[in-house]
Amino acid sequence: MANVNQSKGHRRKPLREKKEFQEELLCIDRVTRVTAWGRQLRFRASIVIGDGKGRVAFGTGKSGEVVTAIQKAISNAKKDLQNVDICEWATVSHEIKTKFKSAVVFLHPASEGTGLIAGGSIRKVLNVAGYKNVLAKRYGSTNLINNARATIKALTSMKK
Repeated sequence: MANVNQSKGHRRKPLREKKEFQEELLCIDRVTRVTAWGRQLRFRASIVIGDGKGRVAFGTGKSGEVVTAIQKAISNAKKDLQNVDICEWATVSHEIKTKFKSAVVFLHPASEGTGLIAGGSIRKVLNVAGYKNVLAKRYGSTNLINNARATIKALTSMKK
């Protein structure tokens, strides 16, 4: 016997719609503030978004709930989208070393097929921006937020 839904022409709705940007969650931190009324617990979400074609942004959001903090971080990132140049082979055009606060990021172009050789937040930023073949190294800070900001600063300051 045929499926009843198919005979009436019903189609399944897609479970999720295609999103405009790729989203990579860097970290969710629990932040406590001590006041006269006791400790106030909040969550801070740090997110990197990009379209995979040369636009990338970083955003943070705070809220009493994790889901709301993530939504705030995404809306914060959408306000600060920046364009970056992607060369052929989906790599950076030249070597670049950039400093943001105590985080130093070094990006080096790689030949096709190398892949992303980077760690932590640098890999996530390069991935959502659309880079496929980059060698990266970070010096100094292990802070995810400062490393993400240093990477975006390096990508936007690149000369074509």
